[in-house]
Amino acid sequence: MRIGYLVNRYPTASHSFIRREIHAVEAEGTEVVRFSIRRVSASEVPDQRDREEQLQTEALLQMGFARLMIDAIKVFVTCPLRSMRALAVAFAGNDRRATSMIKRTAYFVEGAALAIKVKSHSIDHLHAHFGTNSAMVARLASILSGVTYSFTVHGPDEFDAPIQLDLKGKVADCAFCVAISSFGRSQLMRWSAYSDWSKIEVVRCGVDDSFLRGPRATSVPEVPHICTVARLSAQKGIPLLLEALAVLKRAGEPCTLTIVGEGEMRIEVEGLIDSLGLSDDVKLVGVASSGEVIEHLLDARAMVLPSFAEGLPVVIMEALALSRPVIVSAIAGTPELVNKDCGWLVSAGSVGALVEAIRDALGASPEYLNLMGEVGRSRVSRLHNSLVNGEQLNKLFSKAVQAHE
Repeated sequence: MRIGYLVNRYPTASHSFIRREIHAVEAEGTEVVRFSIRRVSASEVPDQRDREEQLQTEALLQMGFARLMIDAIKVFVTCPLRSMRALAVAFAGNDRRATSMIKRTAYFVEGAALAIKVKSHSIDHLHAHFGTNSAMVARLASILSGVTYSFTVHGPDEFDAPIQLDLKGKVADCAFCVAISSFGRSQLMRWSAYSDWSKIEVVRCGVDDSFLRGPRATSVPEVPHICTVARLSAQKGIPLLLEALAVLKRAGEPCTLTIVGEGEMRIEVEGLIDSLGLSDDVKLVGVASSGEVIEHLLDARAMVLPSFAEGLPVVIMEALALSRPVIVSAIAGTPELVNKDCGWLVSAGSVGALVEAIRDALGASPEYLNLMGEVGRSRVSRLHNSLVNGEQLNKLFSKAVQAHE
């Protein structure tokens, strides 16, 4: 069995969980052909394993405009009925704005290019990550090639615009759809037809098996230091964390913070650090490799993520797998993994709740934090093992292919 994996941009540092998933599926004896819509620059793949993935990944837009158009025309001429249906799907709900027309035309062109690659690689099934444009392109390629497709929805972006993204139509056309949490499944059920609910499966993202089977983490440090690993975007709530640190500093309870990650809010975050008087307390380290992320997490008493919207962040699993407790917003799928025995669930958007949780983590003994970390490690091992989840996915792929034969 040969599966085609499609991601909008792959590989990147923030998509290491997709790499792990692909490797876990391959460990089941399934061949995986990697596709990315856009090519990722070398600066975005600091991890050697991601650089190896990049060498195996075909980027659709790297084919060039002329080749893409030739492929689209070829598909339209040889498969006119399939092409008409694909165009109808691509332009469903179109608001007739020029930008929308261009975007939807691009989806068809990319879908046609992928459909040709599906045939040339003898791919049996397509799987896309994220319910946004990659799922649309996979859906169109499925229509044009006759090969089944599925997709994984992470949230929160898909649930912010379910009608514009036509989640209902994507679920209707797919062989199956994956949610990464029970919460995610409930949202897909909310936006899909009742007759399609049976297609929605929960397959949790996982940490690498070797990550879990490695040596036990070192003891939680005594120093008042915390860490966050997150994209610098509005949904991650980084300004809230900085405000909480400022409150603690004014109360004579200062702690240091390392922020791992990049994003569109970098300049705003830097300005806020300066205006709150936290220049000596907060360190922005940018994008980091998996090994560097591990080092930053091990140096902290807790990993903090005060998000406003989420799916179920992989970094929470990684921190717990390293026996580090977490302080996270009680939203989306997070409470399915985190409880009071391995971390602090705080009210989203509340500086006060965040301050109290950080204060508790800073005041707790290393022995108590170590115990919380061990509970978290056990929960991750049980719920988020990549090899187990890869086996689950592989069974779904096999079922879809067999049903289509």
